[in-house]
Amino acid sequence: MDQLVVYKQSQVKELVNNFLQEFEIQEKEHITIHTDNKTLAFYIECHIKAKDICNKGTIDVPLDPENQSDYRANREVVENNPAYLKMLQDAEEKRIFSNIVAEYNPDFEPDKPLKIIGGQHRFLAIERALKKEINEFHGFKLYFDLSMEQRLDVQLISNTNIAVSSDLLDRMFETVKGPELRDWCQKCGILEASQDFADKKQRGSQISVRGARTLIVNYVNGKRIKDIEFNIIRTTPAISGTGGVDEEWEIIRQTPKLWTDKKMIEMGKAYAELVASQKKYFSVKENFEFSEKALSYSVLASWAFVAGVLHKNSERLKRHYDLSNRTSGDPLNSSVLAKGRHKTDPENYRGLGTRTDVKDRGRLTELFFLQAEKGTGINKKMVDLAIEKYHAKEANLRVQEMEKKL
Repeated sequence: MDQLVVYKQSQVKELVNNFLQEFEIQEKEHITIHTDNKTLAFYIECHIKAKDICNKGTIDVPLDPENQSDYRANREVVENNPAYLKMLQDAEEKRIFSNIVAEYNPDFEPDKPLKIIGGQHRFLAIERALKKEINEFHGFKLYFDLSMEQRLDVQLISNTNIAVSSDLLDRMFETVKGPELRDWCQKCGILEASQDFADKKQRGSQISVRGARTLIVNYVNGKRIKDIEFNIIRTTPAISGTGGVDEEWEIIRQTPKLWTDKKMIEMGKAYAELVASQKKYFSVKENFEFSEKALSYSVLASWAFVAGVLHKNSERLKRHYDLSNRTSGDPLNSSVLAKGRHKTDPENYRGLGTRTDVKDRGRLTELFFLQAEKGTGINKKMVDLAIEKYHAKEANLRVQEMEKKL
């Protein structure tokens, strides 16, 4: 047997013995250490007394406690969910919960060695019932000595029976890769200091991992296009994938000196100013939807793409970045965008920046490129022209592609 495996087994046995001395469980005399054949993670199955669960357990669990201890992998607790409210009632009626997934890890926050990975709502229900002196045994799958990769795997499999958002999965995967994307967003002001990405894209939330990836991917892709060729080639930005591995992002994030690129940092800061200006203007307005316009995937993708195209054109790039100070306080002139439409649009089309399809992204890219040329801010004539330019360009490119096939 591999010496490393033997060593780890010895470490796990020691941890299990420490756990048995510290916790009251039903299976104390008949405990079996199991191995997950897929990841070689070690675990036991047992029932732990509620008092021990609450006094020595925590749901405040980092995915990477050694290097990123301030950032969490788990979801926000949904306190008004009907299923959770029913769970609280069940616990007070002495229901025994099972399938709670946890790790025994006394190295990080030793007074709370029981780290709840899956089952945070059940933990809270048990905690509340304990205050009414309901002290039952509850079922656990308890892991020992997990590596970060094993911990991520446990996080994922423990959440397969609930509606986990793709944004949370993205955040977990990015955390495993390292803190670079989050650190970059904090440095640029896209995220506040110590703030993590949103675990679910919704109104009022900060940027998601998908949004941050999309911003950088399109800036990098835009840099590959010469601004003098913009009007004769296809210039449609992309939106990064979600809920799994995005191969394009994986390649880009490993680019040497990516995170220290001064021009990309400048781009990030300019985008943060655009988001802040947009939100500030609508903070006292009724139309909350417009305050989120800069965080729309189609808007941020197109804006970043144009920033990349113009990265060597300092004069036009400045006009592009100065958009946050234009249009009488509403940088994106949201009411004008909402009225922008083409004769081919369906009746329910609500204007630029409301969809994420290729057409919307292409139109917005034309608009931002035009605005950088004029530097006067977004207006109705510019929106109408950008829409026509997009459709004319697409028609011309289709003709060229058809001619090549003859």
